[in-house]
Amino acid sequence: MLAHYNTGMNGESPIRVGLIGAGKFGSMFLSQEPSMPELEVVSIADLNPDRAREACLRVGWDEVRISQLHFLDDGEVLSSEPDIDVVIEATGDPVAAIRHGLAAFDAQHHLVNVTVEADALLGPLLAKKAADCGVIYSLAYGDQPALVCELVDWAQTCGFQVVAAGKGTKYVPGDHNANPDTVWSHYGLSPNRAAAAGMNPRMFTSFVDGTKSAIEMAAVANATGLSPAPEGLSFPPCPATELAEILKPNQEGGCLHHKGQVEVISSKHPDGTEVKNNLRWGVYVVIEAPNDYSAACFEEYGLANEGGRYAAMYKPFHLIGLELGFSVVRAARDHMATGCPQSLQAGVTAVAKKDLAKGEMLDGEGGFAVWGKLQPAAESIQAGYLPIALSNNVILKRALRRGEVVRWEDVVIDENIEAVRLRRQMEETQLVGQVDALD
Repeated sequence: MLAHYNTGMNGESPIRVGLIGAGKFGSMFLSQEPSMPELEVVSIADLNPDRAREACLRVGWDEVRISQLHFLDDGEVLSSEPDIDVVIEATGDPVAAIRHGLAAFDAQHHLVNVTVEADALLGPLLAKKAADCGVIYSLAYGDQPALVCELVDWAQTCGFQVVAAGKGTKYVPGDHNANPDTVWSHYGLSPNRAAAAGMNPRMFTSFVDGTKSAIEMAAVANATGLSPAPEGLSFPPCPATELAEILKPNQEGGCLHHKGQVEVISSKHPDGTEVKNNLRWGVYVVIEAPNDYSAACFEEYGLANEGGRYAAMYKPFHLIGLELGFSVVRAARDHMATGCPQSLQAGVTAVAKKDLAKGEMLDGEGGFAVWGKLQPAAESIQAGYLPIALSNNVILKRALRRGEVVRWEDVVIDENIEAVRLRRQMEETQLVGQVDALD
């Protein structure tokens, strides 16, 4: 367990933090910063610095404290500032996040990456580059991927086999077709009400259509060594009380393709009705006891296991940015990550939401044209599938049918973009699971 560091007690200087992106995640972190004396935010970068200042005011910072901050509009400049210990990347833009991360490593700063889209695209390579620079690359605690990694680490350290791990969400069949014009109906909101609340339709579309779930499970797979089913996520409806019964191999009456699988469970039945005792906001791990004695202990101590060797542990909620400081302290004080990619196990490919014409512009995650499908990395690389993170503002060379996976060869893409070049490099190695070969 992480010790509580109190600068007033041990005399250590506060951990100096640079935050890139003052949206919801960043704002939640800022709300906690005054109550964490071991941390000090010194710089905030946002495309709109005035928005960043407003975020500080909104979460309760006073004008004197705000006046001491360095506000800027360039994340790469912030990442390169010398008087920073940890950079938090929270833009949500994978291409920008990769630039910011590489700049942070070059400046010898630890990186806590909230932009999980960048991790799903290039996580193993980013982790290696960080290690080569002697700094930590970490997933963001409070976000579900890091919390899943924590449960998996606990299970494996205790000697249990991980049968399945993942998170809950709200999903029903057909949601893959959601777009920014239809998304609010999935939440029972009018467009006007959503706009008044400042809700981003593209972001919420990525949650509804399954893309965000796929991205997060790719990050988990790459950090833990678990793997997806060949056909990706199936979103089985599942109460928290039945995790060990439903999330077991299909030959034993469960829904899993194999043991050691990442999967997302739904809080909705296919007909849209609510699953009782659902895990919509939570994370879980299903474990297998190594012997009959351990399995008997599950039952003796109240861990429901249906009389067999499978059991489940779960956390019903996550608090996203409110928990982010844990990653910052972990990286700076303990030189440890709260989840870090180890190998390339999974990726997220772009799939057509509708029939698309030659010459049409794709609009990436949360848009009208494509959704993101979780797939085993080896298969997707061999097939030449285009990662969802690189499907924004690229032109189709040929027509695609609804449900067809987009390939690299199907689009006009700028090969000079750093994220594109590095992803190409990583794929060309064809060394899935062998990160040491990446340079």
